[in-house]
Amino acid sequence: MSTYHTPVLIHQSIEGLNIKPDGTYVDVTFGGGGHSKEILKQLKKGRLIAFDQDLDAIDNIIEDSRFLFVRSNYRFINNFLKYHKINKVDGIIADLGVSSYHFDEITRGFSFRADADIDMRMNQDAKISASYILNNYDENDLINIFRKYGEITNSPILTKKIIEYRKTNEINRINQLLKVIEYCTPKKNENKYFAKVFQALRIEVNQEIESLKELLESTLNILNEKGRLVVISYHSLEDRVVKNFIKSGNFEGTVEKDIYGNFDSPFNMINRKVIIPSDEELVLNPRSRSAKLRIAEKN
Repeated sequence: MSTYHTPVLIHQSIEGLNIKPDGTYVDVTFGGGGHSKEILKQLKKGRLIAFDQDLDAIDNIIEDSRFLFVRSNYRFINNFLKYHKINKVDGIIADLGVSSYHFDEITRGFSFRADADIDMRMNQDAKISASYILNNYDENDLINIFRKYGEITNSPILTKKIIEYRKTNEINRINQLLKVIEYCTPKKNENKYFAKVFQALRIEVNQEIESLKELLESTLNILNEKGRLVVISYHSLEDRVVKNFIKSGNFEGTVEKDIYGNFDSPFNMINRKVIIPSDEELVLNPRSRSAKLRIAEKN
């Protein structure tokens, strides 16, 4: 598991679940099983359901009668829990983003630090890869993807370079893409720029924001009263969605008022201030530097 992914903010996130020994919990981002193993340590007659769409995660399945693995995107959590006759749960944990395993597994194409096919599919059975997007999406769609998901200010210029190149060549390899876009890359922040480009493509390939929104909306029906929602995010787009939803039950962050004029939100924020890794954790796991943990309790 340690070679797959080092769980970030592990103690704070498990504590945030406020685990009941006989409760039912869901780990929607199983990965290497780090969070799941810690949850199982605190369960007696309880139950843990884990979701992961990545075929490679199957190698990490935990042999335990209290554990159920579902190979699926967590956006379908409602359907699968109903299928397994689970109506309500006491806690849901989500460790969003890409694991260390995916960045280090060169053939998956998530990192720009080594040459490989530009893939980026979390679900290897999915039809649309990053190379498909680069070679087939129209100009306006590409501009919007880079602007919205990568927050790239010169996305029209970036897109123009891609469109020009693909008129005569397909873009299928990472080094090929880096060469195509080098003209519009600021030399002082080259790696940061590449990271934004890859983040934008990855989010589009895996429909990450849409999936996250569907998961969060599902929690309104799935969580028991006093059930906990624990989410670790790694970039501002994710964190904004989570923060607004916990605050208000919607993605705009607009808190409604009840008939008496009191603010009406489906959640109570357990940590008013976002939790970030300690200096000690940053030394042990530098990739945790952008992590933000939010914990909420269902009203």
